[in-house]
Amino acid sequence: MATERRVNAAGGMRLERREGVAGPGTLVGYAAIFESRSSPIGGRFIETIARGAFRTTLAKTPDVRAWWNHDPSRILGRTKAGTLRLAADERGLRYEIDLPDTQAGRDAALSVERGDVSQSSFAFRTISDSWRTVGKGEERTLLEVDINDGDVSPVTYPAYPSTEVALRDAAASVYEERRAVLARDDCARMRLALLDHDAAPTKNERKHR
Repeated sequence: MATERRVNAAGGMRLERREGVAGPGTLVGYAAIFESRSSPIGGRFIETIARGAFRTTLAKTPDVRAWWNHDPSRILGRTKAGTLRLAADERGLRYEIDLPDTQAGRDAALSVERGDVSQSSFAFRTISDSWRTVGKGEERTLLEVDINDGDVSPVTYPAYPSTEVALRDAAASVYEERRAVLARDDCARMRLALLDHDAAPTKNERKHR
């Protein structure tokens, strides 16, 4: 299963200073919003995340890191350490990060508090999804995803970790898989139709029955 990445561009991230919590503060936000239609991904399809998509993976206590801008050298928290907490509520996948008293943690606190950074991204692997054709386009619903060994990242720009080219390539890969499935289905239908046609009695055969 390929790792995919999505961005919650709706914002809503905030910094809280809680009694008894060391460091520059606790970062609170949403990595994903349920049943919210995305912009066209790579110009190829629209996507939504179903309620319950994270239920199974969260029940397994996944090991997830919080990075700043997808940079693994700028670690902000980790579920295994208890400094990153994830939960699915009515809105989506919510996270809380107890920011470390490091340069990366202090930079994150200041940037969010000033409003310079307000978006989040998360990495996942698709366990199951569904597709439907709407007009001339395709819509994908993520039914179940796995976030173990993934990351949640506050991001400066709503893009993939490398470049917009990576976004288009990743979207193309998912879309081409979908087209391959449809092609196989079309071939299967054609083969069944041919079999039905070959098995059907001819006019002469029906006369002699």
